[in-house]
Amino acid sequence: MAESPSNSSDFLNDVKSIIGQNMANEQFGVSELADALHMSRSNLLRKVKKESNLSVSQLINQVRLGRAMELLRTSSLNVSEVAHEVGFNSTSYFIKCFREYYGYPPGEAGKRREEEPIPVTSTAGRRNYWAIGVALVVVVIGIVLYVLRVGLFHVNVVREKSIVVLPFKNESNDSSNVYLINGLMESTMSNLQKIKDLRVISRTSAEKYRNSNKSVPEIARELQVSYFLEGSGQKIGDQILLHIQLIDAATDRHIWANEYKRESKDIFQLQQEIANSIADEISLIITPEEEKRIQKKPTTDLVAYDYFLKGRDQQAIGKASNLHNAIGYFKEAIARDPRFALAYAEVAMSFYSLDLFHTDKKYVDEIDRYADQALLQDPKLEESLLAKAVSFLSKKEYATAVPYLEKALEYNPNSSTVISFLTDFYALYIPDTGKYLQYALRGLQLNAASTDSTTTSYTYLRLGNALVQNGFVDESLKYLDKSLDYSPNNPFSKYVRAFVRFAKTGDGVQARNELITEFNKDTTRFDILQDIGKISYYLRDYKGAYDYYKRFLRIRKAQKLDVYRHENLVIAYVLAQRGLKKESDELVTDYKAFLDADKSIYGSLGLSAYYAYLGDTQKATEQMKIFATQDNVQYWIILFLDKDPILERIVANAEYKKYFDEVKSKFWKEHDRLKVVLDENRLLR
Repeated sequence: MAESPSNSSDFLNDVKSIIGQNMANEQFGVSELADALHMSRSNLLRKVKKESNLSVSQLINQVRLGRAMELLRTSSLNVSEVAHEVGFNSTSYFIKCFREYYGYPPGEAGKRREEEPIPVTSTAGRRNYWAIGVALVVVVIGIVLYVLRVGLFHVNVVREKSIVVLPFKNESNDSSNVYLINGLMESTMSNLQKIKDLRVISRTSAEKYRNSNKSVPEIARELQVSYFLEGSGQKIGDQILLHIQLIDAATDRHIWANEYKRESKDIFQLQQEIANSIADEISLIITPEEEKRIQKKPTTDLVAYDYFLKGRDQQAIGKASNLHNAIGYFKEAIARDPRFALAYAEVAMSFYSLDLFHTDKKYVDEIDRYADQALLQDPKLEESLLAKAVSFLSKKEYATAVPYLEKALEYNPNSSTVISFLTDFYALYIPDTGKYLQYALRGLQLNAASTDSTTTSYTYLRLGNALVQNGFVDESLKYLDKSLDYSPNNPFSKYVRAFVRFAKTGDGVQARNELITEFNKDTTRFDILQDIGKISYYLRDYKGAYDYYKRFLRIRKAQKLDVYRHENLVIAYVLAQRGLKKESDELVTDYKAFLDADKSIYGSLGLSAYYAYLGDTQKATEQMKIFATQDNVQYWIILFLDKDPILERIVANAEYKKYFDEVKSKFWKEHDRLKVVLDENRLLR
């Protein structure tokens, strides 16, 4: 805690006098003091900071602890009685704050009557060590300069405003209250996530440290974060008791701490107050729009909100049975409050999760219905927009989902959930290598460490895949290896890594063998079957390619799957090499129908290949000319296009080659530009 100035102004004397008059009122805080002084909260914060170099919360605590010291030395009150007298409902919390401020516990105050009580952070307490301090600073500067010179680590000069909200601890003996404490943590994080000026680490990353014995600086290094928020609380009858501490991550120093005792009916006000206090302490810029979103109450029915928190707790577990339980709680909340937008949105998201890995989608109508209700009740709620986006994804209306996802991220710039959707969207549905890499990197920043190894593994997988699509082969392999370190059996990481190693070594036989190994582990993986056929095609092993494509086509037809139509021309070529003209022609026709509906940047490239297959060099070249105007093409195009058997005759054509060279030149220029940006931000190290 910073020291107060030696000469208090009249304003500070008035402030301290009002604090003294409300000493025993534990709920007397920044807002109450501003009201008593007939000032706005922001004006009070600025004036107190200017005249005392303290935040308002620090000043209130300082006055309380000063009065506590006086009572401990001059009265017969015990520590517990003094704690309550100066506005601390929890004796243990009072002891903690007192020790941090004075350097010894309150029980020793009487024994040290002759000593001048000096806060441990006071300059007075450091004066005897000034000369030693200067010498140490010189030594430290020398060490730092040496380390920087030899490049052992990198230093960020500008301190980033970033925070992790660690899991709140339930102090009650009643384990049934855990969902409430978790809900307070989730809501606190949600409010902070709405502030664009702050980077908020995701809940999955924070959960990893629920029972960790690691120190704050250790966790800070792992998460690359500047601040920590710790909390603990309990519910006693209709009251919520919550302790909150804001910690400087680098020094493990408590910047601010407060104790809240509120009626259950004031739970939303409590959540808003915590977010505002943190914003004040670390000087965040909160726009008026963000302030409105933070102050918005999700419901006016506390029973409905209690059902909602129970649903969220079940939803976080993620298993199918828990998702069904969550849906039940959310529906109970909606029955209590039919305008509860957040509950509608979470029902839609839960149904989407249940459908996610199933070919036969059972809940498309339910997702759509609940998403529409969420959007109807609150069109500016991030969760409503996300729910509507996934309703379009579930119906394969991909382009329509984009504005909803982007608007959701605008309303919640720290939402790792929305960023994950956008990452996958630009990888799978409307490919865009630049945006894919952008969102993959943002996802890594928010999911630096996850509650489970699987989540972290997929975070690294996304980044590895995004990097290779932008031509960063070695960097891609590094992150794919990290993905497998966290989850050695991640089937998609091994799948992608086989292709990336193919890109690096050019060894198609090895890549095919690696894919065959993965397929033998799970013979339902028709995606791997298709790619084993594809590599065999590039190796000109048309018999081997046919063997795998035949099995793939059988599965696709039996399961009525609308997948890999963009590969039908290659499959048709292989079938034609095996003398199966009728089947080949059917696939070529379907390929053209697919291209006619394709709105992606690759439509013209597909048409170029189509006309090359038909032997029409002029039209093939015209389409390549169109494709040369596109940006953000995948590295696989650059790597394999001139090795494609369908195109091997046309790539020798001078005009065609000119346009293909333009595609390659543009790709590598963008690659080099990206490399500079990534290096400047140390994102590839």
